[in-house]
Amino acid sequence: MKLGLVIDLDTCVGCHACAVACKQWNTSGTTGPLTDYDPYGREPSGVWFNRIRNFEVDEYPNSKTINTPMSCMHCDDAACVTVCPTGASYKREEDGIVLVDQSKCMGCNLCAWACPYGARELDEDQGVMKKCTLCVDRIYDENLPKDERQPVCVLTCPTHARFFGDFDDPDSQVSSLVRERGGYAMMPELGYKPVNKYLPPRQRPASPMMEKREGGEKESLIGKWMKRQKDAFNSLGKGTH
Repeated sequence: MKLGLVIDLDTCVGCHACAVACKQWNTSGTTGPLTDYDPYGREPSGVWFNRIRNFEVDEYPNSKTINTPMSCMHCDDAACVTVCPTGASYKREEDGIVLVDQSKCMGCNLCAWACPYGARELDEDQGVMKKCTLCVDRIYDENLPKDERQPVCVLTCPTHARFFGDFDDPDSQVSSLVRERGGYAMMPELGYKPVNKYLPPRQRPASPMMEKREGGEKESLIGKWMKRQKDAFNSLGKGTH
């Protein structure tokens, strides 16, 4: 079994609901408090397992903001596990989840430096490293209804941009989505074999804000309107002399 996430970049709106839900759940979960530093001060900070990066792609009028949630990728060949001098970082054989044994962690930061995804965060108050656990304390909780045994970020997402499942099962939802939508790993060239996958944004039809000129060249309707306003202003100015 190889558990992980699929994130649909086409439908993620960057609302941070996943990050907030993750913070709330894990603060009272197996990892204990996720410390906040100066939360009401001028430079608030804290420990987060899920952060959303924002990127602008393409050019106006077809430009688009791509919201990219980033958390632990639970890599098959996890560098964070390899460099850990105490064995605190480890990958579970039964499901592939990468975890940190906080009783062994000495907060040396080697795993954070080795992780290219910025997925590990040192809790400065407790002096130990913390990271996404795929809500391991939730997904195996038999006291919960079966459909609720998922990471809290998946359950919370208002646009259903997150999916959880077993990548070793070719018929699972996550495997099907990756196969049908061309899902890909983040920075596979590094060789760490990240388990989590991303679904690319779909190609949109031509923007309705564009129309063709006689020569076939496209012009935006907004640009056309601005040109008319400029011409009208110039005409008004000439009439006053």
